[in-house]
Amino acid sequence: MHHLTLAEIARGLADKSFSSEELTAALLQRIRSLDPQLNSFITVTDELALQQARAADARRAAGENGALLGAPIAHKDLFCTQGVRTSCASKMLDNFTAPYDATVVAKLAEAGMVTLGKTNMDEFAMGSANESSHYGAVKNPWNLEHVPGGSSGGSAAAVAARLVPVATGTDTGGSIRQPAALTSLTGLKPTYGRVSRWGMIAYASSLDQGGPMARTAEDCALLLQGMAGFDAKDSTSIDEPVPDYSASLNHPLEGLRIGLPKEYFGAGLDPRIAEQVQATVDELKKLGAVVKDISLPNVQHAIAAYYVIAPAEASSNLSRFDGVRFGHRCDNPKDLTDLYKRSRGEGFGPEVQRRIMVGAYALSAGYYDAYYLKAQKIRRLIKNDFMAAFEGVDLILGPTTPNLAWKLGAKGNDPIAAYLEDVYTITANLAGLPGLSMPAGFVDGLPVGVQLLAPYFQEGRLLNVAHRYQQVTDWHTRAPNGF
Repeated sequence: MHHLTLAEIARGLADKSFSSEELTAALLQRIRSLDPQLNSFITVTDELALQQARAADARRAAGENGALLGAPIAHKDLFCTQGVRTSCASKMLDNFTAPYDATVVAKLAEAGMVTLGKTNMDEFAMGSANESSHYGAVKNPWNLEHVPGGSSGGSAAAVAARLVPVATGTDTGGSIRQPAALTSLTGLKPTYGRVSRWGMIAYASSLDQGGPMARTAEDCALLLQGMAGFDAKDSTSIDEPVPDYSASLNHPLEGLRIGLPKEYFGAGLDPRIAEQVQATVDELKKLGAVVKDISLPNVQHAIAAYYVIAPAEASSNLSRFDGVRFGHRCDNPKDLTDLYKRSRGEGFGPEVQRRIMVGAYALSAGYYDAYYLKAQKIRRLIKNDFMAAFEGVDLILGPTTPNLAWKLGAKGNDPIAAYLEDVYTITANLAGLPGLSMPAGFVDGLPVGVQLLAPYFQEGRLLNVAHRYQQVTDWHTRAPNGF
């Protein structure tokens, strides 16, 4: 049963081929057996999962038949989950049990999904390799000596290893799309404001966005359907009708205009990945798409702008973790200043401390105009580039990552090298655009992902293109050896 996609699970549950309780028990056993190799879960919620599965079976027995009813899921460990530890993979929140459900968790639970557990991640979502977690690094199931990407690396590894059919992730600068690419998954970052951020512990509030991670575009469509929608509790949520994402999956691609930005195919891109991207373009042409070259002249400044804006917002958001009300508190503080210093120094890992310091510096008197304000101006220029490009094309296509998954520890002493792995993904967050990564081949046994970007609220178009591509390729069906 572990090889079934979410869509196949929905059909199997509707046909009574198996029950949600049977499926849940099988996957929980699989997690216990295989996850010690991967370290993809921080918390496994056996009791909660079986309770939810029995409730889902009872709802089906009473005549209910929703697509998500009884299907298993795992949540990235920054979505608050009532009664369950929500740690953000940090010592700071190691002892924190959420008193409420995040809106995403509540919506999917209401739809009848079964929560198997909370997945590992980079601490406070800060990282591109899932190596900054307080609970240890996550391994890539395609090669256990390599990283799965980050910060949603636990969700990516768990889905790729068939421990769970789908999982939630969050994307601040590529943290859904990049690990999806490095583990051969389909991962979608929705338009900013499409999915509620309420109850999702913040890293950078103007960039963070929750989204689905799955093996297929069809599964992402089903999961996004359950996640998306306006939330009055989230001031950044947008009141925009949610279309039926599954209804448009099979639309023909004849005449679809795809733009290839010249800036995405220059120095820094592994030529073997470039070959796989070109092969993907060729397949989409066969399906009727029209391809043209475009330019996004200001994306060259994206890394610099992002690594000013994101740490600045992080330094503000993480100021609440001070050892006073909740989270880690140092032993025997001498006074309030000592409490703050030692609680934060002990609670936060090196990468989080680094970003807090950079952000506080960028926002400090005398540097705000030189760094933060200038970064926001660059952000507007990048958005304008995309708006101009979308006047002539329907989608933008390129590589998701410049390199294959690297070996564990290879970039541990070089944070800049790790930051550069986000070069193709962060622009979507700066502009608030939807982006999707889909499996597009393998090089030396490691997965390659291709990224699609679309205008605001055109998630359906991204899913349509990915689904049609997956109908003529089999990259998304392949499983890692041993899993």
